[in-house]
Amino acid sequence: MITIKDIAKEANVSEGTVDRVIHNRGGVAKKTAAKVQQILKHYNFKVNPVASALATKNKYFIVALMPEHNEQDLFWKSPFSGILKAEEDVKNLGIHIKIFTFNQHESNSYLNAYKKALESQPSAVIMVPNFFKETTEITNDLEKLKIPYLFLNIDISGFKNISFVGQDSYTAGYIAGKLMHFNSPKSSEFLIIQFKENIIRNNAVSNRVKGFNDYLIKNKLDSKTHILEIENINNDSARKEIINSYLKNNPKITGIFVPFSKIYLIADCLENQYLDKLELIGFDNTQQNIDCLLNDSVSFLISQKPFEQGYEAVRLLSDYLIKNKISTDKFYLPIDILIKENVKYNIRKDFITS
Repeated sequence: MITIKDIAKEANVSEGTVDRVIHNRGGVAKKTAAKVQQILKHYNFKVNPVASALATKNKYFIVALMPEHNEQDLFWKSPFSGILKAEEDVKNLGIHIKIFTFNQHESNSYLNAYKKALESQPSAVIMVPNFFKETTEITNDLEKLKIPYLFLNIDISGFKNISFVGQDSYTAGYIAGKLMHFNSPKSSEFLIIQFKENIIRNNAVSNRVKGFNDYLIKNKLDSKTHILEIENINNDSARKEIINSYLKNNPKITGIFVPFSKIYLIADCLENQYLDKLELIGFDNTQQNIDCLLNDSVSFLISQKPFEQGYEAVRLLSDYLIKNKISTDKFYLPIDILIKENVKYNIRKDFITS
């Protein structure tokens, strides 16, 4: 009799990938899914109802509410991949995962993704609380239904989430301030560039900015920070004009701090005269950011370890569902400082099947 292991071997994929295709849980590239489905159809593969019944005796369903990722915003691909990898490791405990994605710029998309997720009757929820008002609505609903939830990447207070998994964003910003000062030890002026939408709703970004400024204040440094708010960070021509014009009018600026994951958009629009003299510090080892680090347009990247965020979120919730206890209410990942010489050792191959 043909088994999942046999199917996986013939399709040259993992058993978990075959399992996800069979149960339509997502996370598999369309081309790979079609290949697996063709092999399943060829062998007339059927799920054993007795084995399936035994497997569901102690089954838990974790749903993850995640922002979409694309070629322009690769950051969310890594926690997505971490969740899928964790599923491979906890499935023998009767835990299965389904991911629901939303447009991180549209609150309605966030709510609609949650409503679809709720239809799967989850045992627990991993969520990225992108919108405060809507998160309040969602968590109130989950609490009424007695469904535990965990916050991933963005830590906001005033909620009853059983834990948070992500970066200590204040400390990461504080470290960025220290790095900037070390590279510009004399009296300096620094520019903090923010995307207006992040200012409004991203607590992690605001905490990084606070940490950065607090380092300068607490160490009584004779330095000044400028804040430049950009309405639409993805408008290339407008972004280039705004930033270069600001630098021209403020020639004493020696460094730029970008407290979100798209520093490559800033580096790519700087005129050579500014690239040559400015220190740039940003977040996250996406490929676009790494390219800037390798070509010396960016001095430092601070990694949030997004793959590990996704993985550890599943592990924590799995322990909670099985043992009814949580090991910590704040699971902070290590803060890695990446430079040109060490970034290659920090690159993780994505787990999503291609």
